[in-house]
Amino acid sequence: MNGRSKEIMIEAGVQCIPGYHGSNQESGFLRSEASAIGFPVLIKAVKGGGGKGMRIAMTADVFDDQLKSAKSEAMSSFGDSVMLVEKYITTPRHIEVQIFADKHGGCVALGERDCSVQRRHQKILEESPAPNLDESVRQDLWEKARTAALAVGYEGAGTVEFIFDNESGEFFFMEMNTRLQVEHPVTEMVTGEDLVHWQIIVAEGGKLPLSQEEIEARIGERGWAIEARIYAENPEMGFTPDSGRLIHMQTPSITGTVRVDAGFIMGDELSSHYDPMIAKLIVRGPNRTTAIQKLHSALEQYEIAGLVTNIEFLKAVCNHPSFVAAEVETGFITKHSEKLFAERPTTPEVYAQAALGLLFMEAAASQENGGAPFDILQSGFVAVAQQRSLGFLPNRTLSSSETDEKSVTVDLLATGLYDVTIGGTPITYRSVASSWDPETHKVTSFFPHTRLETRVIDVEKGNLTLFQQGQQFRLRCATPQWVEKALGIKDTAHSVLTPMPCKILRVEIKAGDRVTKDQVLVVIESMKMETVIRSPQDGVISRVVHQQGDLCKAGTALVEFEELVKPK
Repeated sequence: MNGRSKEIMIEAGVQCIPGYHGSNQESGFLRSEASAIGFPVLIKAVKGGGGKGMRIAMTADVFDDQLKSAKSEAMSSFGDSVMLVEKYITTPRHIEVQIFADKHGGCVALGERDCSVQRRHQKILEESPAPNLDESVRQDLWEKARTAALAVGYEGAGTVEFIFDNESGEFFFMEMNTRLQVEHPVTEMVTGEDLVHWQIIVAEGGKLPLSQEEIEARIGERGWAIEARIYAENPEMGFTPDSGRLIHMQTPSITGTVRVDAGFIMGDELSSHYDPMIAKLIVRGPNRTTAIQKLHSALEQYEIAGLVTNIEFLKAVCNHPSFVAAEVETGFITKHSEKLFAERPTTPEVYAQAALGLLFMEAAASQENGGAPFDILQSGFVAVAQQRSLGFLPNRTLSSSETDEKSVTVDLLATGLYDVTIGGTPITYRSVASSWDPETHKVTSFFPHTRLETRVIDVEKGNLTLFQQGQQFRLRCATPQWVEKALGIKDTAHSVLTPMPCKILRVEIKAGDRVTKDQVLVVIESMKMETVIRSPQDGVISRVVHQQGDLCKAGTALVEFEELVKPK
């Protein structure tokens, strides 16, 4: 929002956040404006959107670095680096109003959406109506949104965005997006209207299909809607984007109250050059509690393998007591990170199903190549004992208490009958009847205490993704040390690796430099988002492997150390 836009809103009686929105972009001047506003401040690209080109400066000391980063990302994403600086509200909610205006003077608000659950300044959950909002505030928001649109003679679909201060109960005009938003299906769910059709009607010069009174009546009848954005990203690594092929994908059952808007199908490739959103999952219920339950159930049906996604994280948000109680703000994820990222134990049955599934797949491959059937001579089994041992590790990026390799031993007893022993505990499941469906990649096993059906996807050379009882588990086959030595697998302990496929934007160090823990080494870009790679600890750089402009795969060494010095 530029200075003139702010003036128009204030003249129209719409309150704005204190800030600087002028043309002077000199860093020293912007820093002085930020100081006058009072830290913390929000630095944001004027032409920004989707959280790109946006940074928070908590103090004057970090302002210049944050400004530089925001400008670089904005130029890369929008071809423009003009910034605005505004007061940053510490406990805000992000509430926006969907408006429509026609050329006949008609302007309506189709309800509001709460988009407060965000990461990296981008929304991942949106709902309508906004919870825990006084009706008088709700009506005032709608009125101010319509006033903002009428003040500029707007026509068509638009989204008027507000920051709501949880502490004071005040709301401030933030910006107006002159388009339908990603989350517009939430509004379609609670109004029962096709907003794209509305756009066509207005573009052809027609009048709005419904009056404000008719819209409000519909919203009152249709209950609550929530949208979850399904992203190819790793929440455990700061929501860094992932890319690659959708090896397996199953979407929830579509009904009148469950909708999936997807841009990809199974087998498609997600490029590192675009936004990592795979799909939008939208549900509707008669009230918020039912809508959350329906969303969680749909997420349990959603299966994606080949890419790391945020689906398990979204389930954790749905289950969090504060989200259920609608105690939301834009800092929700940071505030509740300990519980949201809590380690989820991998049960012994998961390891058992992983081993059985992998052996069934090996047997199928052996038969295709002219080998013996699984139950006569198991591929990989010792011929006399007919036994096979495998090792697995949780394929997690966070530090995990499950660091010890889990060994699984499978003994073939008879046709379709096995003893399965999980090392470490130990636990032995006797006489497990198990079968494999090659079409669905499902292992069905009858354990002494339960029946389990597990889909086992071998994503790549022993990197397994399992779907069991509405949960996803990622395991990798442990490689024996002698194999690593035989194959010459390189020790990467003294290297800093790329967390995702990326392009190198800036290299801040050179060979021979002595660096300290958390010092900036390299700045990378993936899916239009900048990520700063910092030194894991003190050390001396021996080699800078990649330079500005290079394209790198995930796991590529960026920087090598000649020595690492542990902090005292």
